[in-house]
Amino acid sequence: MTDSAVRSDASVDAVPRRAWLALIVLLAGMFIALLDTTIVNVALPTIRQSLHASESMLSWIISGYALAFGLTLIPAGRVGDRIGHKWVFFTGLALFTLASFACGVASDDVWLVVFRVVQGLAGGIFVPAVTALIQLLFPPRTRGRAFAIMGAVIGVSTALGPILGGLLIQAFGETDGWRTVFWVNVPIGVVTLVVTVFLLPARKDLDVQPGANGIDLVGLVLVSAGLVALLVPLIQGQDEGWPLWTYLTLAAGVVILALFGWWEVRYSRRGSAPLVPPHLFSHGAFTGGVILALVFFAAFTSIFFTISLLWQSGLGYSALASGLVAMPFAVGSIAGSSQSVRLVRRLGRNVLLLGTALVTVGLVWSWLVLLLTDASDLTNWQFLVPLFIAGVGNGFFIAPNVQIIVATVDSAEAGAASAVVNAIQRVGAAIGIAVIGSVLFGTLTVSGRGPAALATGFADAAAHAMLVSAIFSLLAFLLVFALPRSVRTDH
Repeated sequence: MTDSAVRSDASVDAVPRRAWLALIVLLAGMFIALLDTTIVNVALPTIRQSLHASESMLSWIISGYALAFGLTLIPAGRVGDRIGHKWVFFTGLALFTLASFACGVASDDVWLVVFRVVQGLAGGIFVPAVTALIQLLFPPRTRGRAFAIMGAVIGVSTALGPILGGLLIQAFGETDGWRTVFWVNVPIGVVTLVVTVFLLPARKDLDVQPGANGIDLVGLVLVSAGLVALLVPLIQGQDEGWPLWTYLTLAAGVVILALFGWWEVRYSRRGSAPLVPPHLFSHGAFTGGVILALVFFAAFTSIFFTISLLWQSGLGYSALASGLVAMPFAVGSIAGSSQSVRLVRRLGRNVLLLGTALVTVGLVWSWLVLLLTDASDLTNWQFLVPLFIAGVGNGFFIAPNVQIIVATVDSAEAGAASAVVNAIQRVGAAIGIAVIGSVLFGTLTVSGRGPAALATGFADAAAHAMLVSAIFSLLAFLLVFALPRSVRTDH
């Protein structure tokens, strides 16, 4: 190759400094959106006391956010393709920032849930623009590095949520300190919005054509109604004593989701772009991978919910102490994420096998600690090793799972497949919290009076909840075998 050819090739792959600055802006938005998936867990006990929130409302605070987030991801990506991702990012982030402020001033638990749903919708609006703009801003040789940085930010944001939430509540008080857990997003959001105007490129600067596909509104309504119909009885059933309407609503949810599947096939045959392309599921490995993503996210996001309520409401510790229990998981996640890109090149699918195996070991170990230890003897040191192991496994899984699952379909389908997997992850988190919340509060019985009886009741309930999380994780481990042993990772 001649010197001029080398220079030409280098110029093609050269990345302007502005692209890297734009990446910082995009990842700042990604950081606060994913931080809110875990930071709120440590605030739940103080929210319960401050707003007199019911047990079901605590589950809705987490599940409502995750479900709204997941349902918005795919249509928001389509809108970005049509009108440009810069202003979709700006609009979603602006709404997210306003909703975060509103969450912090909520006067009761109902309004807090409403604002959390709006916050989730807003996160789902702007997060797809992050991956889309990285795809457009960076050439192939550098794109992998940019996505690796994004993966690290995802791991750090979700892992640091509990400890940051604990620090904020410790600093600003147990009564209203929970409000700062939401307000921490506001300054980051405002600064990011201002910088977005100047640093993110508009469509005309990227030389891309508007997408021609419309939005499958009927499909969006059907899948939203079906998932809400499943979640409402799972979350409210325990509070209501499982009356007949809860079973009827669950059955209706299944029927509506079946109707959604029928509609997507029909809509696709008309030559339109469905919300979830049915042909993706002609790949058996992709179908297994989607179920894997749903089950894994149901497993790992729910453990912070369990630990926070046990540590604060049951054992009487502070929010900061609760966050410190989760610290080994955070450290393990960061360590695992940092090695996952290198390991996926060597191990392929087996990196997910290793990750889910470690999470399963960590959660089973944590369950045994809860099962075999008297509540009065529980300390954070007993969870240090098992939660670190689970955190490392989580780090191994989180960064490469979308890449490996998407690699089971044709390259031309990679964009649609990635959107589906990302949406399913959030839906899995919502379902996980709904199920774990129902198990935790459904098995919570306090025999007697006083702190010791309360601690014992919460420890027993937490053991049941942790066992369900461990079963989810074990199922995820088995589902990894649905993926081909060797997959392409060059999408």
